[in-house]
Amino acid sequence: MKKTLLLSVLSAALPFLGAGCAGTGAHYVQTGDQHNIVSLGQINIQDYIQAANDMTGKLLASGALDRVANPPAVLAISRIVNNTGQQIDTDLLTKKIRVSVLESGKALTTTTLGLGGSAEDPMAKGLQQENEFKNDVKTTRTPDFTLSGKIIELTARASNTRQTTYSFQLSLTDTKSGLAVWEGEKEITKQGTRSSVGF
Repeated sequence: MKKTLLLSVLSAALPFLGAGCAGTGAHYVQTGDQHNIVSLGQINIQDYIQAANDMTGKLLASGALDRVANPPAVLAISRIVNNTGQQIDTDLLTKKIRVSVLESGKALTTTTLGLGGSAEDPMAKGLQQENEFKNDVKTTRTPDFTLSGKIIELTARASNTRQTTYSFQLSLTDTKSGLAVWEGEKEITKQGTRSSVGF
């Protein structure tokens, strides 16, 4: 009788035990939504998404990319300075901006020009140069604009509460005049006693 009762209790409890364990296992979440982990001392993917979406929207709305004689404009990515205490890949920001700008139809981005002569796509650069040599014609269109910027980290603490602000700053420069024709800034501030899940 005791054995039967114990088995009945265990079999009734098993689904609840399984459900409790299921919450701690690895699972997929939508990138950038409220279920993503929010780290106080680190830039999270949702921070890059927020900054890129905000600044791309402002850049496209400004009309700066429309002011070229031969549209669509050609955009080259210049240096994005990391002024944070972290080792980060700035492509997490710039690639999202490039995709949105390209999809808008307002600009093309070059992958054959880069800082210090290094191309993002060396094969495309080589084929382009080979084509120019064979046809004795320069086909390379120089960029109308360059995009440069900086990511800055500011921290503060009061008692047990920590606060981190990340300032994403971008400048669009007209390559002919050397003047900045658009500048954007997005600040993201996170506050708490420890890292957590959600906004």
